[in-house]
Amino acid sequence: MVRVERVWSVDGVVRITARTRELMVVCPDCGHASSRVHSRYVRTLSDVAVGGRPVLIGLTVRRLFCDSPSCGRRTFAEQVEGLTVRYQRRRPVLQHLVEMAGVLLAGRGGARLLHILKAPLSRTSVLLHLMRMRLPPVTTPRVLGVDDFALYADVYGTLLVDADTRLPITLWAGRDAEQLAAWLRTHPGVNVVCRDGSLVYRQGITDGAPDAVQVSDRFHLWQGLSKRVSDIAAAHRGCLPAAVPEPEPAAPPPKPEPSAAADTPARRHAKQLFEAVHAVSGTGRSLSAIARELGLNRRTVAKYARAASWQECVRRTPPRRSTSLDPYLEYLRQRWEEGEHTATVLHQEIVAKGYLGRYQRVKLSIAPLRRGLPIDTPRERPPSPRQVARWITTTPSRRGLHVTEALRRLLSHCPELDQAHDLVRQFAAMLDARDATPLPDWLDQLTASRLPAMASLAKAIREDQHAVVQGITTAFNSGVNEGRITDLKLQKRITAGRAGVPLLRQRVILMAHLRRRYP
Repeated sequence: MVRVERVWSVDGVVRITARTRELMVVCPDCGHASSRVHSRYVRTLSDVAVGGRPVLIGLTVRRLFCDSPSCGRRTFAEQVEGLTVRYQRRRPVLQHLVEMAGVLLAGRGGARLLHILKAPLSRTSVLLHLMRMRLPPVTTPRVLGVDDFALYADVYGTLLVDADTRLPITLWAGRDAEQLAAWLRTHPGVNVVCRDGSLVYRQGITDGAPDAVQVSDRFHLWQGLSKRVSDIAAAHRGCLPAAVPEPEPAAPPPKPEPSAAADTPARRHAKQLFEAVHAVSGTGRSLSAIARELGLNRRTVAKYARAASWQECVRRTPPRRSTSLDPYLEYLRQRWEEGEHTATVLHQEIVAKGYLGRYQRVKLSIAPLRRGLPIDTPRERPPSPRQVARWITTTPSRRGLHVTEALRRLLSHCPELDQAHDLVRQFAAMLDARDATPLPDWLDQLTASRLPAMASLAKAIREDQHAVVQGITTAFNSGVNEGRITDLKLQKRITAGRAGVPLLRQRVILMAHLRRRYP
């Protein structure tokens, strides 16, 4: 259909001159074929680069008359399949490349890629072509996933996902019930809706699709239970050191001489401040007046005034964390006693035994031995409330031996955490068996547990008990929603977090379909 007349290169650009053949062309409106020429004109088309050089095509096309009396169009321009598109100044192949660059890399990244491919465009032009792309038609899903995501700061949006095809449907700013209800009314036919425990989404689904089955996701139920366990552990923070085993009795250190009671600058400084504060604290003056007189901060004066002795005010050295060198400390101590005092040699020996660390750490670890002191061994820290919650919510068969022993010591010391552990394991058994029959009795136990965190959880579950039962007994869940939220956050990072909702919607939906087409 096209006859190439000339091909040449000038200024690093490959130019091609061509014209269409004198063939019959069908009218785009009525389908009547015509060959009567109205006029001719030249279209300049950009094509993909050849040999690293951009390509420009000068194509002479015809404008034809439509001789059909029933057609309202008088003239029309002929189009060459695979080469021209109406109002388009690029070949379809190059236009597809521009659009895919916008979908994959957004504005600046897409512009850089096109510049490398010798098809330069500005970032705004790339975004313009991206926003002109048509989104796939929306079909009403059988199983709908609803979840929220953070746009920025305290501003949230809502994402809808087809749980059957695992593809995003749409997203919008805000997470109010009316928006969701309006969308469900305009797309009737949703049978199941998977959501978290949000009251807003619950109300929106009830208003927009009252016949749909609501499913409270198991992950969010377990996450809420874990948060309550962490709150209980935080409320009993004083019991957490019981998880650390008692240290082995060591030989009593030599008694320091009286003159060595404050032998370090920090200890001497603490002793001087303690004596200065207590010298004037019994005069009835306020802490602020004492602080102004001594030139100290009021909080510092208050701390020293409350202390019974100056030793309480000395900053304690925190326990040292374990390192990759700890398994080799006994070997280093043994080799030192055998007479090997060179850090380089000791480092080479433990490297042969599997140590992957640096020489500097070995040098620092044996430094106390040069002063006649023992090697500083790590002391275990008490677990944090979040760590205790992780121990309790982990399946017993997946706990390590160390965690199992630490948790046993802790539960035997703290009856409240022991009770929380039993309640967690009962709920885990319901999830594993997909059986919600024990749920009412379990909720009664939460209420009667005298644990405020558990009582509040029982109240929240009772308000949404039907959806919770569906989440426990059915296979529906919000796993697809969480995966799409993760992908959405990736698209936000690619655009440096500056993408508005329309651009974010365009990229998230088109990217998902692009991955499905090109896995």
